Amino acid sequence: MQAVRSILVVLDPEHAHSRALTRAKLIAGVTGARLHLLMCDKKQDHSALLSLLSSQLHDDGYDNVTHEQKWKDSLHQSIIHVQQAEGCELVIKEHRPDNPLRKALLTPSDWKLLRECPCAVLMVKSECPWTGGVILAAVDVGNQDEAHRLLHASIIDHGYDIASLAKGQLHVISAHPSPMLSASDPVYQLTETIEKRYREACTAFQAEFDITDDRLHIAEGPADVLIPYTEKKLDAVVTIVGTVARTGISGALIGNTAEVVLDALEGDVLVLKSEEATAHLAELARG
Repeated sequence: MQAVRSILVVLDPEHAHSRALTRAKLIAGVTGARLHLLMCDKKQDHSALLSLLSSQLHDDGYDNVTHEQKWKDSLHQSIIHVQQAEGCELVIKEHRPDNPLRKALLTPSDWKLLRECPCAVLMVKSECPWTGGVILAAVDVGNQDEAHRLLHASIIDHGYDIASLAKGQLHVISAHPSPMLSASDPVYQLTETIEKRYREACTAFQAEFDITDDRLHIAEGPADVLIPYTEKKLDAVVTIVGTVARTGISGALIGNTAEVVLDALEGDVLVLKSEEATAHLAELARG
């Protein structure tokens, strides 16, 4: 988060009060990042509002503020186009449910943005202030390949950065699978051996990232259930999740687990992608 020098803030034409801008100001106030305000609307001119917001931000001490209105085929494509053109390392967008029956669900355009945007995306789902709150980082400690190790480091680094700027506490959740009698590896046939292996992996993880026992939450079961459960239990204000998308996967989609988790979480969600996925998506965006 400290390395973020430019933030793309997606504003909603229908809502003057922007939770996304509130979060962006908090981050930029600490990092000094440039704020680029974006209004995506092909029907109405918002230049007066954008100028007013920029002026107010300057008055509040944010010296590096730019803005534009853009529309390119669809909402998520408009955002990604500007993100690439401006070189922004973080996109912040508010999610407002458009249908009471789907209150917890993200809209299709939000999903496409999370799946296809080459940089980190912060989806603002709550009005709850970050200050003094719990930041929850979700990792898969049992996955030790290089792509996951790098992604875990990024998730924890972002977690510490947000905890620092919000004067909050970083907690980590890692779910391990339930035993499967059909598993080819005997380790995964017994709860005791699975948990032992995960505990050993967690000990190394804790030493590497300086995570104390009271802030590490290990549980057996599916991540898409345990992560929202832990978020609610800790009353976390923001949850950080990552995805490793392999090249060759169409559109480098976020996995199903991450999708279910994102819908179930009540607070803000920061989605990070592996370096491989970022490079692949940037290539697709340029094409």
